Amino acid sequence: MAITLDNPVKRKLAEGGAALGLAVHIVRSAEIARIAKAQGYDFLFLEVQHGLFTLETLGHLAQAALAIGIAPMVRVRGVHDQDVQALLDNGMTGIIYPDVNTAAEAKQAVRTVRFAPLGRRSVTGAYPFFDYRSLPPGEALPAIDAATLLVCMIEAREGVANIEEIAAVPGIDVIYVGLNDLLIDMGRPGQYADPELLAAVARVQDACRRHGRYFGMGGNRDPRAQAAAIRQGSQFMSTQTDIGMLSAGAGAWMRGIREALAADPSD
Repeated sequence: MAITLDNPVKRKLAEGGAALGLAVHIVRSAEIARIAKAQGYDFLFLEVQHGLFTLETLGHLAQAALAIGIAPMVRVRGVHDQDVQALLDNGMTGIIYPDVNTAAEAKQAVRTVRFAPLGRRSVTGAYPFFDYRSLPPGEALPAIDAATLLVCMIEAREGVANIEEIAAVPGIDVIYVGLNDLLIDMGRPGQYADPELLAAVARVQDACRRHGRYFGMGGNRDPRAQAAAIRQGSQFMSTQTDIGMLSAGAGAWMRGIREALAADPSD
C-alpha cells in the first residue's frame, strides 16, 4: 500500500476551496500554531524574508504545526536561499519563493524543492513527517514530494511579463501575486483598484488556468477585499500578520475600556 501524507493546504486546493494562512513575523513560540488552528487557519506563513528567525525556531514551529494538522509554510529569502533544504528536512510542508521574475528562477526553485526527476533535492535519513521512522525511499520520497507545496510569488512587472513561461515550469503548485510589491514596482503604492494592477492580476490568473496552477494573491488586508478576491478565484492567501492581529485586538480592547469609562454610569 502506498504511503500518503496529508497537507491540509493541498487538500483544500484540490477540493476547490481557498486555503487561508496567518503570517507569523514576531511570535517565536509553538502556541501560535494552536491558536491559528483553533481559529480556522489552514497554514502558517512563516516570514523569513522580512523576519528574524533562527533555523532551530523554525524547526520547532514546523513540528508543532505538523502535530496538530496545520501546514507549516515558510517564505524564504529568494531562489538561492541556502537554508531551504534544511527547512524542508525539518518539517516544512511548503516553500514560498518571493519575487520570481523568470522561468530560470522558477526552475531553480523546483530544483531545490523537488526530488528527482523534477529536482535535485538531497535525501536524508529520516523525516519528521514519519516520526523519524526508517521507510523505503521509493515509498517515502514520493509521499513527501506530493505533500510539499511550492509557491512562486509574482511581485514585479518583469514577473508579470514572463508569467506564461513561469507558469509552464513543471513542479510549481501555486502562483501568488504580491500586490504591495507589485504596486510599488508600478509606482502606485497602495492603489489596489489601479487598472494596471487589475490587468496584471487577470493576466497571471489566466496563465494559471492555462497551465494548471493554483492562483493566489495577497497584501490587501481589508477582509472585504479578501473575500472579493476569493470569489474571483484566489485560492491561496495570507490574510493578516501576527503583528496586525495583536495590534488590532489590543486596540479594540483599549477602545472598549475607554468608551465604557466615558459612558454615563447611570445609563
